Amino acid sequence: MEDLLIQHVNLEKYENQERHKTEGFRSSKALVVRRGAPFRVSLQLEGRPFNPRTDSLRVKIMLGRLYAMMPVTFSKRVSSSSWNAYMDPADLNLHKPSIFIYPPASASVGFYRFQLWVPSRGGQQKTAFGKFILLFNPWCREDSVYIPFEDQREEYVQNDSGLLFVGTPVNTASRPWSFDQYEPGVLEACLNLLQVSPQHQNNRVVDYLNRTSPIYISRIVSAMINSEDDHGVLKGNWSSDFKQGVHPSMWTGSGDILRQWAQTAYRPVKYGQCWVFAAVMCTVMRVLGIPCRVVTNFNSAHDTNANLVIEEYYSETGQKLSRNKDSIWNFHVWVECWMNRKDLGFGKDGWQVLDPTPQERSGGVFCCGPASVKAIKDQRIDLVYDIPFVYAAVNADVHKFIVSQGQVVSHSKDTERVGSLICTKAVGFPRLQNITGDYKHIKSPTSTLTSRSSTMSEDSTVRRASSSEGVLVFLTLDKAPLAGKPVSFTVKVTNRQSVAKMMKVHINAQAKEYNHSPSDTFWEIHSTLELAPKEVKVLHQQILPAQYEDVVGDNLINLAVVLEDMANQERFLASEEFNITSPQLAIQVSNESNIVPHKEQTATVTFTNPFSHMVSGVLTVAGAGLIPGKINFRMLPLQPGGRVLQPITFIPNMAGTKMLQASLSLTNINTTITGFEMVFVNKV
Repeated sequence: MEDLLIQHVNLEKYENQERHKTEGFRSSKALVVRRGAPFRVSLQLEGRPFNPRTDSLRVKIMLGRLYAMMPVTFSKRVSSSSWNAYMDPADLNLHKPSIFIYPPASASVGFYRFQLWVPSRGGQQKTAFGKFILLFNPWCREDSVYIPFEDQREEYVQNDSGLLFVGTPVNTASRPWSFDQYEPGVLEACLNLLQVSPQHQNNRVVDYLNRTSPIYISRIVSAMINSEDDHGVLKGNWSSDFKQGVHPSMWTGSGDILRQWAQTAYRPVKYGQCWVFAAVMCTVMRVLGIPCRVVTNFNSAHDTNANLVIEEYYSETGQKLSRNKDSIWNFHVWVECWMNRKDLGFGKDGWQVLDPTPQERSGGVFCCGPASVKAIKDQRIDLVYDIPFVYAAVNADVHKFIVSQGQVVSHSKDTERVGSLICTKAVGFPRLQNITGDYKHIKSPTSTLTSRSSTMSEDSTVRRASSSEGVLVFLTLDKAPLAGKPVSFTVKVTNRQSVAKMMKVHINAQAKEYNHSPSDTFWEIHSTLELAPKEVKVLHQQILPAQYEDVVGDNLINLAVVLEDMANQERFLASEEFNITSPQLAIQVSNESNIVPHKEQTATVTFTNPFSHMVSGVLTVAGAGLIPGKINFRMLPLQPGGRVLQPITFIPNMAGTKMLQASLSLTNINTTITGFEMVFVNKV
């Protein structure tokens, strides 16, 4: 009998990737599949047909120097814990037979090669015939990243766009982001990230063996997103000098960052801050198949001495001082990944915090997590990894001090401010989901805020009050501050005693970045106030746009009031930090109910100048699956109240819900204005 000869092997890429939920990776030349599910390859034979009684085949699977050899059987019953290959006896085409290769749900992720071995009369003959990329499988119950709800798999694995939340808890702002996991070159960059890691470079065999675990993979990615210890993706910069790179606020998606890193021989991309680090990590984890979401912790504590106390100092006139290493970031952004945690014992599965922003070393390197969210809520600070650090970020107390002539003259404690709102994007909708209760036991639920509007929380005034037996003072914003409008606020002072009081009143405003102490005072008022016994007085104040526009921009405002009793020099402090929301760009898509792939569509981006002076800038429009790369338009100077409409065209390349996003970087104000519109692309 003549030898069995294989003329051609078809990897059946379209069928396999549709079945494995990897059809978005069509730009990759390699077959992309998920572990825990079989994929089919078909053979084109030369000469005689396959004879199931006399012919035998063997498959060799290779990951680096590791390999598995297996016979091709005729039974679909396979072991879920080992590699298997079989032909379906009920559907056996003898001229074009198909082989099903089954990767176990515990297989290592990475770039594989495989060979088909066929016997010949002269001995074994091997035929190299393919490559494939193997990813985690959140659709497979046996996989350690299995997540049981389809809408969550669509959101946390397949969705290539999202919203990042910034600002302050009383005035949240949404920032659109394109995760770009299906864009050309992104899959390859994410796989290269594992190859470039120190773990792989130091011992490739051990690294490949450990890649079965999402715990191991997530710690590598957390470290590799920042460039502090390795050839990581992003260089952090929290100064005001970004001349050597890109201002973090200018990034709109992960694709440009990951491609630039890969194309420059893995030199760090400049620059990133917390939301950029987290968004890029979310892209990598979704590419690898690990469910991931971006999370914002408002009023996030960085407790450097692990005493769960953050100290803040103010001058006697209300200026916030930089006096210690501890700090509170108005917002800090990390990611959560979904996985089993058998290493932690019962009940710690599910969402795990991972923070790629370089703040503290973990195991000698700048990474953080995976820290079980359930363990954080249960205060299990004895468990790995980095639970004490995250626990402090959401639970530390704030002690405020007023300092006069080097001496502390007033002290108050706030137990509600840190971690006052923890949120992420809602599943399936472009709005905020409040997940604070996942991290901590809260006294009463805070209503979910929407990303389209600004909401003042009901308990916000509690944090802005200072009292004693003598005087009670409240500082409250009258409404959420909006760019181009006055910042209106109220100071309410109550004399709780039966004697008249004469008070000095100092109100101070400073601009600040989200993670820094404030800069110099840009607005202040000093006055005196007379209070009759038991009297309540209300002071109404405004900071006009012309007074804050040149110093605030994308920054925030620290506002403080200090009252001094002129009789006994007793002082009372109330403070608030807030952002001024920029207007959103409006995007109107034409004929939006009839959008289909490969057909040109039109949209219009509209901007109205809310500022008190003329502005100009550069408008950037992007959309994964809609526009290749980015389109830039230069906006001519626009008068206050002026309006500009910019028409754009785009051609969708795939069906599904996509995000069309625009950002306007103003040249004469430190502000980036954004907008987005979800576009549903129908199947043809």
